[in-house]
Amino acid sequence: MEKEIHSWKIRPAYRDEWQDAMALAWKTFLKYEAEDYTPEGIKSFQDFITDHTLYRMFLLGSYEMIVAKEGERMVGMITARSGGHVSLLFVDEQYHKKGVGRSLMQYLCNYLLTEAGISRITVNASPYGVGFYHRLGFRDTGLETQQNGIRYTPMEFVM
Repeated sequence: MEKEIHSWKIRPAYRDEWQDAMALAWKTFLKYEAEDYTPEGIKSFQDFITDHTLYRMFLLGSYEMIVAKEGERMVGMITARSGGHVSLLFVDEQYHKKGVGRSLMQYLCNYLLTEAGISRITVNASPYGVGFYHRLGFRDTGLETQQNGIRYTPMEFVM
């Protein structure tokens, strides 16, 4: 079996990469997820990724962000709040189904386990992301719900 070789690097985000990461999240959200949300949900998502408090939390280190970069291009990003809750995971459309999302999640899991001693990760998966998380071994902890126009299925992964 041939091993797939990829050209991206996974690492913690630098302070000056916040805007690029949120732009990637917004662009990908609009293309793949917005159709599953009400106008209220779309506005809620936009408000979340442009919130200055969230940015300050990132700068202070209480909101972790890991990025996938191919050269200077950001091709994926994942964020986690304290306690091991994944809040954003987005991959550039040209890199879908190439292992970027899985690599980001593996890096984050390793980081949370070794650096924070966290062995349980939670996520509120969007309708678009449910299958991806199931393939990674996440299990539903509740039924799909909606809050502020955002549809999600609560899930967890225990390492």
